[in-house]
Amino acid sequence: MSRILIIEDETSIADLERDYLELSGFEVEIENDGEEGLKRALEEDFNLLILDLMLPGVSGFDICRQVREEKNVPIIMVSAKKDDIDKIRGLGLGADDYMTKPFSPSELVARVKAHLAQYERLVNMSVQANDIIEIRGLKIDKTARRVWVDGTEKAFTTKEFDLLTFLAQNPNHVFTKDELFKEIWDMESIGDIATVTVHIKKIREKIEKNSAKPQYIETIWGVGYRFKM
Repeated sequence: MSRILIIEDETSIADLERDYLELSGFEVEIENDGEEGLKRALEEDFNLLILDLMLPGVSGFDICRQVREEKNVPIIMVSAKKDDIDKIRGLGLGADDYMTKPFSPSELVARVKAHLAQYERLVNMSVQANDIIEIRGLKIDKTARRVWVDGTEKAFTTKEFDLLTFLAQNPNHVFTKDELFKEIWDMESIGDIATVTVHIKKIREKIEKNSAKPQYIETIWGVGYRFKM
């Protein structure tokens, strides 16, 4: 049974999220304080974190950053803040998803299931000969999930790696942001295509010599993105 940690200071919201998740077969723990939530997230084994931004003690941003430095479990960030800057910051720190309050509990459950399913597929991937993509100094080891640029290894989050690999495997094909969100996050975008934009920006910062003039991932204005061969 998958264990989920909810770090949320609004008790009524946390209880509602827990009830829906437990009805779907998950084991759920709740922490209302940022410091205690961070401690448990780092010391215990959870399969997924649901993290509020505004918390007493330690902010959701700080928790996300510290957890991501040590663990690669899926993190869903939730907040009443609707500004893109908060979403960009959260995703930039390594969150896998960002949901704006209020949201449907059933939508939360759907996203939790999607992230867990994808994470478990990666963890349970059978051992095989390494599958490697090499393009103009960029080396992607799909089996080991590692990336090098001109011989220097770069650190990628789960979604950054998946997005880069998908684009590299489909060169010269233009994908819309909605198509990429559905492919990588395994769900409909529901207006969250800014998530794709943030991840593309982070990828470019890691693989491009000049992210303003990308040689790998090209923006097709008004349409989406294309990986150039």
